[in-house]
Amino acid sequence: MDLSTWWESLSTLQKIHWGIALPSTIVFVIQLIVSLVGGDSDNFDTDHDGDFDSHHGDSINIFSAKSILAFLMFYGWSGLAAIERGMLSWWGVTAIALGVGIIMMLFTAWLFFMLLKLQVSGTMNIENAIGKQAEVYITIPAKKKGNGQVEIIISGGYKTLDAVTEDIDDIQTGSFVEVVDVINDTLIVKRIR
Repeated sequence: MDLSTWWESLSTLQKIHWGIALPSTIVFVIQLIVSLVGGDSDNFDTDHDGDFDSHHGDSINIFSAKSILAFLMFYGWSGLAAIERGMLSWWGVTAIALGVGIIMMLFTAWLFFMLLKLQVSGTMNIENAIGKQAEVYITIPAKKKGNGQVEIIISGGYKTLDAVTEDIDDIQTGSFVEVVDVINDTLIVKRIR
């Protein structure tokens, strides 16, 4: 039996559910593959702007792309399963498909809500550097006469950041300093005596 013969043998209800289940599953698989190989899955997802700040943990977004996709997938497949089990009533199949679809949409929204709460922000908060020690990488000129650079561990990573000092002497490469303030993404440091 070829594909066109199979399609023509389906009832209208089966065609509707196949037409929903198959494309939504294909999009889901593509999204999953792109996510697993490290691609930019934001192209498939409109529920965030790429920054994983704390506001994502504050509420569940039921109508995100992922939860709508889950609704469509499970609506289609559960409707087909109900038809396969012998349920021929439009109302019965639709009620089962809607019920399963809504449950899976809510579950998916909850699951991603929990995952985003666990996710660490990819954005470095430079204010976290205040009070930390750093090593001078490029000499820092005295009395804020120019920028030098320091190497510091901040937000779980090793960073090289611009730094200035109010000290009366230059702070040489290899010296250790303490961050006392941050102004316009530049660290204000003092030599550790």
